[in-house]
Amino acid sequence: MSGENPKKQENGHSKDELYFAQLVLSFQAAAYQQMGKVVNPISGKIERNLEMARHSIDMLAMIQEKTKGNLSESESGFLAHVLTELRMNYVEEANKPQTSTTKEESKGEDSDRKQS
Repeated sequence: MSGENPKKQENGHSKDELYFAQLVLSFQAAAYQQMGKVVNPISGKIERNLEMARHSIDMLAMIQEKTKGNLSESESGFLAHVLTELRMNYVEEANKPQTSTTKEESKGEDSDRKQS
């Protein structure tokens, strides 16, 4: 360890950078699962819950806002890319007709809005 930065890993990234990427990827994976884009590993089924997907995306947006100015250029770019990708997929899913795997969250006030 002669003169090396102890925070740097072999790949040139610090533990904090790796942890930040893992955090972002965790929310991304959750959002894709909640949008019904990937199988729920616990149930083995495609499950769609757009309300929870929106929550996961909003959490990443909050992280982006709260960390503004404190991220490296690559971290900031990575987070912005993930958010853009998730938002585009969310809009795509929100415009699809509901299926039997869709959660019941849209009944009630959402169906009232559609009838107006």
